[in-house]
Amino acid sequence: MYKPRTVDQPAELLAYLFASWPSVKKKQVRTWLKHQAVLVNGRVITQFNHPLKPGDVVAIRSGRYAAPDTAIAGGIKVHFEDAALIVIDKPPDLLTIATEAEQEKTAYFQLTEYLRAGNPRAHERAWIVHRLDRETSGIMVFAKTPEAKSALQTGWDKAEKRYQAVVEGVLPNDKGVFESWLDERSPFKVFSVPRSGAMRQAVTHYRVLKRNKGRTLVELTLVTGRRHQIRVHLADAGCPVVGDTKYGAKTNPAKRLGLHAWSLRFPHPVTREELRFESPLPAELARLV
Repeated sequence: MYKPRTVDQPAELLAYLFASWPSVKKKQVRTWLKHQAVLVNGRVITQFNHPLKPGDVVAIRSGRYAAPDTAIAGGIKVHFEDAALIVIDKPPDLLTIATEAEQEKTAYFQLTEYLRAGNPRAHERAWIVHRLDRETSGIMVFAKTPEAKSALQTGWDKAEKRYQAVVEGVLPNDKGVFESWLDERSPFKVFSVPRSGAMRQAVTHYRVLKRNKGRTLVELTLVTGRRHQIRVHLADAGCPVVGDTKYGAKTNPAKRLGLHAWSLRFPHPVTREELRFESPLPAELARLV
């Protein structure tokens, strides 16, 4: 295992690698770059002349990490992986974590299986940071250590979480804010109710992206992260998400819920570097508008 090094003066990456690990053959160092084994501030870098600045952390990974856009079991696509976290694109109809009725068809189970490389005796596991509804697709992040999980969840309310939704009808304004108090006591459905001490405030910013065919494509940015928050707010506005029969949708043209977590921005739990990941609106939803 090679101990990470902190850069103390500007340098190009390859020259820094040669100087920092002089006992390693130069051919091996070039192989590190070629095979995505070099991390700068937690991100894979393969460019030999990548500019380093003081404070950058350079590490050599020895484990097995997925390359960007790798597909694994369950229809999951890996966007990014390092020693602390793994960022995925979750398909629709996949639970985040197990229920009594479903133990294995979950993102948590599939990622843990991937991290253990099929070895049931291995100790690696995924750690839940946040959740997406089963019916919702898009960007999710899981921690790979309990320390990373704690660091991510401590600041999770400050992470920027953006969604795109195809909804029935037409929102009257191009942008605005939905705000209500939610009753989450039922495990099956959430309701907006009058403000009270027992209820939780929910705030969602929205921006219309496109109107077409009696439907609207809208971007939603969460200020709070309540269960079913977006779905309730859009239903309250008279524009339920397509396919969301639970909250009043009358159509299901894509045979799935029209909600997608398209953008996630947050600081890396170890390096504190700002990370941002995006996932385009799936084709079956994009064609609706």
